[in-house]
Amino acid sequence: MKNVEVYISLFFILFGGVIFKMASGLQYYGEYGPGPGLLPVWTSGIMIVLSAINLVAAFKKSNTQFSDLLPTGTSLANVLSCVGSFAFYIIAVPYAGFVTTSTIMLFILFSRGYSWKTSMMFSAIVTGIVFFVFSFVLGIPLPVNEFGW
Repeated sequence: MKNVEVYISLFFILFGGVIFKMASGLQYYGEYGPGPGLLPVWTSGIMIVLSAINLVAAFKKSNTQFSDLLPTGTSLANVLSCVGSFAFYIIAVPYAGFVTTSTIMLFILFSRGYSWKTSMMFSAIVTGIVFFVFSFVLGIPLPVNEFGW
């Protein structure tokens, strides 16, 4: 059996079953309304049902090979730049601060579709707006470097 949709459906049925089992131990309905178990029970139940429907449909249609799903060429470069920029962000933000790492990450992401000048402008503007909203409007501290940004 080489149909990758069958394996994906089975994975999500198993994953949904584990989440459903874990969520069943949480309180479904509390004194003041829905408890912490309501959302995970319903979402995992819906995941199981939809995955079972997809499993049945996967047996009925032609085989989808795993190699057909993988990106190639420019699409692969886009995926790798996204994953690489997020990995860089996670590693660098505690040391370089929010503003610096966000600007670099967004520059990498924007540079895939815009010129370097436009990418730098957009990344600086978006980072500045997010930093202003979180720091000054909402009062939520963000990681900063020794310069305070």
